[in-house]
Amino acid sequence: MIPFNKTHQTGNEINYMQEVLASGKLAGNGLFTKKCQSWFEERYGFKKTILTTSCTDALEMCAILINIKEGDEVIVPSYTFVSTAIAFVRQGAKIVFADSYADNPNIDADKIESLITAKTKAIVPVHYAGIACDMDKIMEIAKKYQLYVIEDAAQAIDSFYIDKDGVKKALGSIGHLGAFSFHETKNIISGEGGLLTINDEQFIRRAEIIWEKGTNRAEFFRGEVNKYGWVDTGSSFLPSELIAAFLWAQLEQIDVIQAKRIGLWNRYYELLSKLDLKEIQLPQVPDYATNNGHLFYIVTKNIESRNQLIQRMKENGFHAVFHYLSLHNSDYYKEQYDGDELENSDKFTDCLLRLPLFYDLQESAIEQLVENCLNPAFIS
Repeated sequence: MIPFNKTHQTGNEINYMQEVLASGKLAGNGLFTKKCQSWFEERYGFKKTILTTSCTDALEMCAILINIKEGDEVIVPSYTFVSTAIAFVRQGAKIVFADSYADNPNIDADKIESLITAKTKAIVPVHYAGIACDMDKIMEIAKKYQLYVIEDAAQAIDSFYIDKDGVKKALGSIGHLGAFSFHETKNIISGEGGLLTINDEQFIRRAEIIWEKGTNRAEFFRGEVNKYGWVDTGSSFLPSELIAAFLWAQLEQIDVIQAKRIGLWNRYYELLSKLDLKEIQLPQVPDYATNNGHLFYIVTKNIESRNQLIQRMKENGFHAVFHYLSLHNSDYYKEQYDGDELENSDKFTDCLLRLPLFYDLQESAIEQLVENCLNPAFIS
């Protein structure tokens, strides 16, 4: 069986983890944490980065940093992972769900403004599949209404937005804050892990305090204060040095990993574009976005067709999976939801299918999958 995902190790992960064990310093914010954070800042131009134990933690830090409180409203796409919403729900926010584009799972930027009220505090665009949302439109809306923008870039490592002046900007560097994931299903992994990106300097000092359980401990260790104590809210958001060491081995090979994944994505697209797929929609990459090869998906005509394809792929030795379920229709939130029908989000819930894509996947397997499972002769 060809799995949907298979983790990739570069070979140095165990060496760097052994280095941490030999040092005797296993707790967070050590040598490898600092190396990773500096790498992100230098490569992508983030003003400040902070490693976290997950993307969820990074989003929770964002909610604290912008002082989300009971009654505030946060605009979030319905077609996303629960962490995008729950990070703000935990601080008391009301989630205002937005629909996707008809041809793209990303938040429909043209529908955001109508959702804004006097209680709106933030917009949280999610760069689905590593494909950028329309950030020029979103930032213009945010500026007009004085809102924060928090980029959920969980899937978007090494992907870029091309602005109206033709300038490439790393995803996660455009909004006030951003969040990345290094979960084992992502391009660059550490098992579990995440990253907070800070692009507005007003948040830098407080983010570090929240990260260190509400203390100014980091300032103490840098010699900036002569003692440290409890100065703000916070939690234990920082990962151990073992996680950072694993991540560092991945970052050293990011260009190799990215080239392979993008090549596989392109092979899928090349083969499927040659077929007369009247019943299947291929991924759309807008002119303002780059593609980081995170995942390859197709969209079927209905849920029955998707289920048939999943079964056919299973019979041919391939594991394909569907993805998010519309959050506005979730068991947890549907009784609270009072907005309009979100037909595009619901369409992707029923019809989007993720195909196998991982570093060690062979192009011959992609060719076999397309020929035996996605040939129009087999699709009803």
